[in-house]
Amino acid sequence: MSKSPIGTTAKTGEKCPESGVWKSMDSPSTTAPIAKNNTMPPHNQKAVTWKLTQYA
Repeated sequence: MSKSPIGTTAKTGEKCPESGVWKSMDSPSTTAPIAKNNTMPPHNQKAVTWKLTQYA
């Protein structure tokens, strides 16, 4: 099983494709540890795109 590459993106409501540290692509941004197959969360009560920055 290959890992999703660093830089992979996922949107709020989608299943997380890879466990790791994800950064929100909004402003101000935040980072969050999210486990594979969890639902990608909203940020600041909004749907956002998250980008994988680091593996778990």
